[in-house]
Amino acid sequence: MRLAALAEALLTPHGIDRYLELVHPMLVRRELRGEVTAVEHQTADTVTLTLRPSSAWRGFQAGQYVRVSVDIDGVRRTRCYSPAGSQHRAGQLELTIKEQGLVSGHLQRMRPGQVVGLSQADGAFTLPGRRPKRLLMISGGSGITPLMAMLRTLADEGHDGEVVFLHYANTPADLLYAGELARQAPNVRVVTAYTHAGDGFFSRKHLVAAAPWYADAPAYVCGPAPLMDAVRAVYDREKLGAQLITEEFTPPELVIDETAAEGTVRFAHSGVEFPNSGRPLLEQAEEAGLSPEHGCRMGICFSCTKVKARGRVRNAKSGEVSGEDNEEIQLCISVPAGDVEIDA
Repeated sequence: MRLAALAEALLTPHGIDRYLELVHPMLVRRELRGEVTAVEHQTADTVTLTLRPSSAWRGFQAGQYVRVSVDIDGVRRTRCYSPAGSQHRAGQLELTIKEQGLVSGHLQRMRPGQVVGLSQADGAFTLPGRRPKRLLMISGGSGITPLMAMLRTLADEGHDGEVVFLHYANTPADLLYAGELARQAPNVRVVTAYTHAGDGFFSRKHLVAAAPWYADAPAYVCGPAPLMDAVRAVYDREKLGAQLITEEFTPPELVIDETAAEGTVRFAHSGVEFPNSGRPLLEQAEEAGLSPEHGCRMGICFSCTKVKARGRVRNAKSGEVSGEDNEEIQLCISVPAGDVEIDA
């Protein structure tokens, strides 16, 4: 370690990683990256990537997410995905990704040997340290991935408590992990519903049929907003909201000073230009009639990431001001500090 620190100091300002990556991008010591070792297309619109993380990887807990970064047309793009593998298999990271945007579309075309950027795992959507005797999991579509991580983790631990896994897919052809779900241990009951094939959407009737003991067990839920809303409505009516565990984020306290607003905001491709109101760029764009892609609106999911062609913006979470041209920013937490042009 002392030799590595000495080498790092001698190679300042670039640091040792800048030289190691010239030999191979996975040799970096501080940056976290993942090399694609296997690619599988389980369904027509998804890809399952198996990654070998670099040495800086600290592992994850089932249910957490990681940020994946790729360069597309010279611009670094970042999105969040939940690993689907067991947390006890530290040497590999499995991501199943539905094609529904620029980054996910790019990842559909990945090949073994290619390298992506990674972050350390984050998120509190995890199993309790003391595993429950009974456990209900409800998912829809690609929301299956964090729950698959939980199922696989429990299997590796030899967990013998009762588990019901209720999953919604459009059709049988859209069911992810179909073969594995059919081969679960006796203590795990898998119930699948196909919303476009006559089974309908989540209801209390489905809940009672799948897990009649649901009122006495924690329920982990992940999926599209309509599914999440439907589950919450049923649990709230029965005053069981405390039983639900979902991937919830607490909105950050943004520091906004509209009185200091100045300059003009321009969305170049859309040709829309308007005076800066001092609010985050996502809000200003929506007020101007634009509909940028977005997700959490909290600076977490990176769905609203766009390229700032020029100008200065302030991060409303951290207060940091950045003026670099052709810089990737998050619209939901970026406030213009003068004239700004967005490449969108």
